[in-house]
Amino acid sequence: MSPVRTAPAALSAGDAALRTQYLNEVLGLLYPPPCDTGGGPGPVITEYLVVPNARRPRLLVPSLNPAVAAAAVRRYAEPQGRLARLKRDAVVAAVHTRATGLFFRDRIKITGPSSAGIDGYLSDALRRDLAVSIHIGPARANRKPVLQLLSTEGETFAFGKIGTGPLTQGLVRAETAALSVLNDCELTKLAVPRVLHAGQWRGLEVLVQSALPVWLPRAPLTQKRLTAAMLDVAGCQGFTSGPLTGSAYWQKLRARLAAVADRPEGAGLAAAVDVLAAHSGDTTLRYGAWHGDWAPWNMANLANALLVWDWERFATGVPAGFDAVHHELQRRIQSTGDARAAVEATVRSSDELLAPFGVAPVSREITALLYLVDLAVRYLTDRQAEAGARLGVLGTWLLPVLIRRVEEL
Repeated sequence: MSPVRTAPAALSAGDAALRTQYLNEVLGLLYPPPCDTGGGPGPVITEYLVVPNARRPRLLVPSLNPAVAAAAVRRYAEPQGRLARLKRDAVVAAVHTRATGLFFRDRIKITGPSSAGIDGYLSDALRRDLAVSIHIGPARANRKPVLQLLSTEGETFAFGKIGTGPLTQGLVRAETAALSVLNDCELTKLAVPRVLHAGQWRGLEVLVQSALPVWLPRAPLTQKRLTAAMLDVAGCQGFTSGPLTGSAYWQKLRARLAAVADRPEGAGLAAAVDVLAAHSGDTTLRYGAWHGDWAPWNMANLANALLVWDWERFATGVPAGFDAVHHELQRRIQSTGDARAAVEATVRSSDELLAPFGVAPVSREITALLYLVDLAVRYLTDRQAEAGARLGVLGTWLLPVLIRRVEEL
């Protein structure tokens, strides 16, 4: 079982080129004909500043109202450091004082009937005036337009997600369903968004959810608080227990794996899963719910609340503790940049990570390895490598560690 290391040609394209290409695709989807994204004749629907520029677009800011533009930048993301905060504040000052010509040379003027663009649709659906700011994310298969919705006074009151293809449409529908389930649960250790609107528009899947106050001052997050929140989610639909290979989770995992078995990475992964089943198929595991992508960038800890968003991967009936393993892996990758070493360290930490979730000592490493299998199947199913995702090529980081660990069982 040797890991595959070949990278697709798509990975040779730079992030800037991919972002620019994606920017044009997004504008065409959100402002289809008769809208004109080239600023042709007709009434102006909106005008965007491209931040930082058209070669490296990260954010489209509505420029017609300086207060709204400044608020869109201020609440785009929470800077992770003093320098980043200073840069953000400089951009806010520029758009608020209309000194944008000194900083931003790239603008996009959109003309046409106001009812034909996404602004008009959302305004009608939510029955209020609004402005839209658009996030342009890095290349990955599940990338989708994310919209920050602002009032005419500059208040961020909601975020919208737009599913554009089969994968992202399914994810938007899944998040809509997940938020509906979670809003009915009596969660006490975390706050999640509410669904404000869900529907279809011009063949796209639309979800609008309430904005969590992520811009409020952050507080240090303790491991105790994080674990309590994860346990709150894990038990929101109750717990079950039973042997691995007799579980509904195992049957679903094998079905997902079969769908990618014709690919080189899938074949190697299937062989590892066979070894895992032979060694640990009778091991009793505890099953519950998980967020599915509980990473540091998908939450914010305030003094009186832990805010958690991006619920599109929420699922029930998975081995308890998956969220803890996922968070630890993503945290290590973010802090070190060495994904392979992060996988190694995360598996070694399985005892301390999984003990609070009621996972028996004999089941902890098995649970961590199952999580790696689950994540690998997700990457292959979504075709993250082909989309140019930074960690899309599993043979360079995840598969080598998984295969070796399974063979050492």
